[in-house]
Amino acid sequence: MSTAVDTRPASPAQPSPSGAGSPLEVFGTFLRLGLTSFGGPVAHLGYFREALVVRRGWVDEETYGDLLALCQFLPGPASSQMGFCLGMLRCQGAEGRRARGGALLGGLAAWAGFTLPSALLLAGCALGLASVSGHLVLGALHGLKLVAVAVVAQALWGMARSLAPDARRAGIALAAVMALAFIGGPLVQLGAILVGGVAGLALCRQGAPASAGRLPPGLSRRGGVLLMGLFALLLAAALMMPGNAPPALRLAAAFYRAGALVFGGGHVVLPLLQASVVAPGWVSGPSFLAGYGLAQAVPGPLFTFAAWLGAISTMGPGGWAGAGLALVAIFLPGLMLAAGMLPFWDGLRRRSGAQAAMRGANAAVVGVLAYAFYEPIWRASVLTGSDFALALAGFVALMAWRAPPWLVVVALAAAGAVAGALSAG
Repeated sequence: MSTAVDTRPASPAQPSPSGAGSPLEVFGTFLRLGLTSFGGPVAHLGYFREALVVRRGWVDEETYGDLLALCQFLPGPASSQMGFCLGMLRCQGAEGRRARGGALLGGLAAWAGFTLPSALLLAGCALGLASVSGHLVLGALHGLKLVAVAVVAQALWGMARSLAPDARRAGIALAAVMALAFIGGPLVQLGAILVGGVAGLALCRQGAPASAGRLPPGLSRRGGVLLMGLFALLLAAALMMPGNAPPALRLAAAFYRAGALVFGGGHVVLPLLQASVVAPGWVSGPSFLAGYGLAQAVPGPLFTFAAWLGAISTMGPGGWAGAGLALVAIFLPGLMLAAGMLPFWDGLRRRSGAQAAMRGANAAVVGVLAYAFYEPIWRASVLTGSDFALALAGFVALMAWRAPPWLVVVALAAAGAVAGALSAG
């Protein structure tokens, strides 16, 4: 589930949804979006609406809103799931015609086009930086860690206002922070979200009702059941992966678990990935935070941070093969869930209990992200008074001055590089 966003401001009259497209058309359209969609998942949803609803008329406004509700309900990267579903429906056709595998091919084409630009750039940077050293580079990497402080603070502020706006949901978020502070561990993160969903059933039944429109199914119900069953089998295998399994399988399992259990979008995957790759020593803490900071400067989904981690991980094949393995593993569960749930979403989304559980789980997500802001981000990045000043400047630039994230990344990386050079001198 991700931050609720109103992506439907007043706009000109919409064209009627177009007929079936081809996977090649879908890939080209999403490749352009993958090269130009800066600003994180909230901005991505706005880009999608402008390009695919307003200008191309692939779906109408109501269908777009219903797809958004589905992607907010599920774990995984909301903007990538949204693009996957839009690609499926484009290749399915307006009247629900489904050639064998056509809808899934459309979804995969959308995912590939939107994901490849940032994934290739991050993996290439990871491999390039591994071959250089020096105070200038180390300072720039520390500047990128301060970018992570500013960006996560901005995400936490926005999610708290949207997902924990009242006393009950604020209490659920605080309980999640307490659980992580006094108990800790990745299983506690998952437990906090699940308990938040249960608490939501009792405390969070007030809210706007679901719309009455009908969402196209994408796949048959049988196809949906098969995908959700495969999701569950792979998750069970990832959770029970033995320590003596082949390194490539252990790497894939770690990223699959992170992609399957993250509620709240890109920023919330940070603590799960940190527990998966930093805690066992596969990736160093400074390299982890530097990559996360750099991920803010590239277009496309934040989950492509997995390509950086897979490329430099000491577990698995490393290099380009490791980047590809980590990338596929972290996206796969969310995409399977989105496609599998699509045929059933019409019935489920109208149930008040499902909506209440979603509100409670989303509030717990705020608590998970709040603790992640403290550990590891703040403790590993803000070491001096000048670090605090630079991180605060980045936060103000994002929040008050509405500076684009890439500009904040460049500015803080340059400031870190200058500080590193001066310390060497």
